[in-house]
Amino acid sequence: MKKLLSVVTLTLAVIAPAFSSPPSTFSEAKVIAKQKIYLDQANSSMGELYCGCKWTWVGKSGGRIDSESCGYQTRKQQSRAERTEWEHIVPAWTFGNQRQCWKNGGREHCVDDDPVFRAMEADLFNLYPSVGEVNGDRSNFNYGMASGVAPQYGQCKTRVDFDQRAAEPRDEVKGLVARTTFYMFDRYNLSMSRQQQQLLMAWDKQYPVSAWEKERDKRIAAIMGHANPFVTGDRRWSQGYKAVGDGVVSALPGNPPRAATQPTLASATGVGTIIGNRKSQVYHLSMGCPGYGQVSAKNQITFDSESDALAAGYRKAGNCK
Repeated sequence: MKKLLSVVTLTLAVIAPAFSSPPSTFSEAKVIAKQKIYLDQANSSMGELYCGCKWTWVGKSGGRIDSESCGYQTRKQQSRAERTEWEHIVPAWTFGNQRQCWKNGGREHCVDDDPVFRAMEADLFNLYPSVGEVNGDRSNFNYGMASGVAPQYGQCKTRVDFDQRAAEPRDEVKGLVARTTFYMFDRYNLSMSRQQQQLLMAWDKQYPVSAWEKERDKRIAAIMGHANPFVTGDRRWSQGYKAVGDGVVSALPGNPPRAATQPTLASATGVGTIIGNRKSQVYHLSMGCPGYGQVSAKNQITFDSESDALAAGYRKAGNCK
């Protein structure tokens, strides 16, 4: 029996690698979000963000929507209606426009030159799988009321007011999107309009934290190293709230100091820190890989083990011996 338990434990360790630090890029965040947060949610009663649809995982982080599970009907974009996409609850356009890098060259420039933007883009609290078509229709609109808009996606309760540039999510997630928005604006010292604050405070009060939201927060906190204080109740948003800006003053992104742990695969074999290239999605070992010291600083990401690198979607450099 002990031998069997050891084999099972070893197997689980191989197929479920630990992520010891927050993701540094949006691409990494999507893979980690699937594996560590939403893997068992594809067939849950909660479903994806906007319509509660169930889905089937496809590839590293994608999914195929089960439209019958939620009564979804395509509005216009059939291909996007059939797949899941990763929604930024607070759109990249919203937080990007409050960074100088966006003014200097848009999203691509921010990804290349602003570590705080990269941290915001990859923040797991702000990501949720959703029907691709609704994600596209929501665009960079703020959340708001769309009471005058007729149903647009069959039985899906989320509505998008294209004229007023507002999206009203289904009731089941209004509290979650409100508290996620509070978190993002608080952590990254963003400015929110008075009208938006009033609406989200109302949703926060009307739709309390659910059991799933608590579990989601717990799973994300295990990776990010902190919880959403607006979910745990440690902070409360009020009109004129002054953002703390925890995420702006901390080291972002990068390699936070780690507590002493058991040797990883890399250290145990004498390989040392593994360096990945964000652009090529290739990783290099300190021994036997000629490109190890040639990855530019802005494109570098480090891993504790090859299993971590592989789990994040990276592949070993072809010229490694």
